[in-house]
Amino acid sequence: MNLVASLLKMKRPLIMGVLNVTPDSFSDGGRFFSPERALKAVAAMVEQGVDIIDVGGESTRPGALPVPESEEQDRVLPVVASIAERFDVAISLDTSTPSIMREGVRLGASLINDVRSLSRPGALEAAAATDAMVCLMHMQGEPSSMQDNPRYDDVVAEVRDYLVAAVRRAEEAGITRDRLVLDPGFGFGKSSDHNLSLLRDLQQMTVSGLPLLVGLSRKRLIGELTGRPVDQRLAGSLALALLAVQRGAAIVRVHDVGPTVDVMKMWSALEAGGVN
Repeated sequence: MNLVASLLKMKRPLIMGVLNVTPDSFSDGGRFFSPERALKAVAAMVEQGVDIIDVGGESTRPGALPVPESEEQDRVLPVVASIAERFDVAISLDTSTPSIMREGVRLGASLINDVRSLSRPGALEAAAATDAMVCLMHMQGEPSSMQDNPRYDDVVAEVRDYLVAAVRRAEEAGITRDRLVLDPGFGFGKSSDHNLSLLRDLQQMTVSGLPLLVGLSRKRLIGELTGRPVDQRLAGSLALALLAVQRGAAIVRVHDVGPTVDVMKMWSALEAGGVN
């Protein structure tokens, strides 16, 4: 069975650690751009209890421009191969590029995490040809323009309808429902009010019965509400991760693995009724 699918059967929140092998990510400023630093970061996250490593070679921060396919391949694929060889951990591909989906899964990735919901030409076919799980995310617009005055009549209903349609397209392409994960796309073409509305009504995204992945770690929402810069948003990130899990999230995508693992251990013990 697919490793991520097996982890989801454990019925506890899964921690996905962010590994940006880019020179321009919003939160870590290219700290893991070299393969050596990336692998050290993976080792640290594994020691802290991470479940999934999400490897991305194309920044999707607001205003980001697309990366040439060959450059994204050079950034991502060697790191995926090295992680699969050295660590017993599930690997996710944060990519919209069909060639990276195919080759990354061949090298050991278990999840395709696509912010564009397999909308690039050939992406549906590439994902369907693998045995990987697939995360379909909502985004209004593209990273280069998504925060240019995003508008919705009813953000919760529109995001839910988008995801329902994305699931239908995936199924029509041959990707079965048991391979799908959904992500409402916090911060991707949404204002802070939109994000709060989505979090408040997150359970409406679970109506399909599919697991939810939520990424709120260090997001602009936290900065706007607390006044904290990116490197001082741990408390806000932990609070939002816990609130998301309480509202049905199955996977939380985070930058600060160790503290998030501790929070989820506390929550899980409470839900289980005790320590054992």
